[in-house]
Amino acid sequence: MHYLDEGPRDGEIVLMLHGNPSWSYYWRHLVRGLRDRYRCIVPDHVGMGLSDKPDDGPGASPRYDYTLASRVEDVGTLLAHLGIDGPLTLAVHDWGGMIGFGWALAHQAQVRRLVITNTAAFPLPAAKPMPWQIALGRDYTVGEWIIRGFNAFSAGASWLGVERRMPRAVRRAYVAPYDSWRNRISTVRFMQDIPLGPGDRAWPLLEAAGRALPGYADRPAFIGWGLRDFVFDRHFLEGFRSALPQAEVEAFDDAGHYVLEDRYAVLVPRIRGFLDRHPLGT
Repeated sequence: MHYLDEGPRDGEIVLMLHGNPSWSYYWRHLVRGLRDRYRCIVPDHVGMGLSDKPDDGPGASPRYDYTLASRVEDVGTLLAHLGIDGPLTLAVHDWGGMIGFGWALAHQAQVRRLVITNTAAFPLPAAKPMPWQIALGRDYTVGEWIIRGFNAFSAGASWLGVERRMPRAVRRAYVAPYDSWRNRISTVRFMQDIPLGPGDRAWPLLEAAGRALPGYADRPAFIGWGLRDFVFDRHFLEGFRSALPQAEVEAFDDAGHYVLEDRYAVLVPRIRGFLDRHPLGT
């Protein structure tokens, strides 16, 4: 597992968890805005970014099980490796919400502040229809062929995940880790692992995270949200607002899924101000 560890060793810790099909690159603006004072821990999930991309076939060696439970375990392993067992800020995006809040089920006392961007930590809201793109991506034949054969998910997200066109170099950086069928395994396995009902492997963890979410209402939370996200839209935003009624919210009508791409110039100083106003241990 590749990870960034930037900032002073004795700085307050901000754990940043990305989603699919991005990687730690998503957090670069926030890391730059915090690393003078805060210790930023930013992993690439296994199979993503600069991390190894092992196969999951029955005879593979090494073999990795691309499930939410594995992701949660990986976060714990990384923090144990770094000797981090004290208070921290949990910052999440996309799948990072399910992974981060899944890890926090056994570590709720460590999570003293929350930074939430276009993500989920509870099941699909009843009022939210499932986008057809998600249904297609979960298909083990056509969906896998499109995503792994043509990098359609990563490439498409670099265009459709923003309202302000990414510079070419930024778009290339987002898709660069996923340059072959083999290296796209995690982008499709994440899609196939999306928990939509009790029959899905990740469902128990997601359901438990959703039940636990209101338990964070007593600690500082900041929500930055792109309202033009066709998956994590107003339905998900309202779910977080309901569970965390005291949260500070910055929602943008002109931002998409990659809200830290569209509106980093506003969000980075707002998040920095939020952290400065709510020091850990107070």
